[in-house]
Amino acid sequence: QVQLAESGGGLVQPGGSLRLSCAASGFTFSRFDMKWYRQTPGKERELVAVISSIGESTNYADSVKGRFTISRDNGKNTVALQMNSLKPEDTAVYFCNAEEATKWFQFRRIYWGQGTQVTVSS
Repeated sequence: QVQLAESGGGLVQPGGSLRLSCAASGFTFSRFDMKWYRQTPGKERELVAVISSIGESTNYADSVKGRFTISRDNGKNTVALQMNSLKPEDTAVYFCNAEEATKWFQFRRIYWGQGTQVTVSS
């Protein structure tokens, strides 16, 4: 059974830090690119960060560059998002996403976690 379990969300003051974690099971983790998305009510889900299947490359939304860092541990089947210098506009539900790294794009498997709330407020 495939599972992506996020943890680490919560309430933090502006300028503070949080570290989100996502534990994966039920699939071959090292064959999947891992992503973090976020979503606020009434808005589309936004891609925040992505890390390639073996961790050799990362990319970030402009809004979080220089503040967020994505990392993964293929030995532990986990991916993390370190969030520093948090702003109120970072408030959202954050979702862990796994997308199979395959040339058969149309048939790639995609999995989602349930999400974890991050609230940045004083």
